[in-house]
Amino acid sequence: MIWARDPRVDDYIEALPEWQQEICQLVRDLVHRVDPEVEETIKRTVQPYFVLEGNVCALLAAKHHVNIFLYDGAIVPDPEAIITGGHENKTARTVAVREGERVPHEPLAEMFRQIVANNRAGGWRKLKREHGLD
Repeated sequence: MIWARDPRVDDYIEALPEWQQEICQLVRDLVHRVDPEVEETIKRTVQPYFVLEGNVCALLAAKHHVNIFLYDGAIVPDPEAIITGGHENKTARTVAVREGERVPHEPLAEMFRQIVANNRAGGWRKLKREHGLD
């Protein structure tokens, strides 16, 4: 699969320890596989974001894990219980993956699909208003 790579995202990933590089690259590939129209960029000076008519997800490497931020307004179901943080956050929740842990491919892909669909439908803020979820 081919998508437009942002060299700044390459730089971010390449500067990480190998285990974090692997996690970030797996997530990067997954979000582009879910929808090839997803674009990558850098926001907040250095943080990789993946966007399509709004934020889909972002990556942030911490000392002992990689955070995958899901920009879903907490409206996308989490039946596999992969969310590890931000349960009460009104904008983004996180999936933390530590060294030696596997990226939860299928549940994460399904959440990406739903976030992209929500973005194309006007975004989670609009959907929350329309469905009385505010």
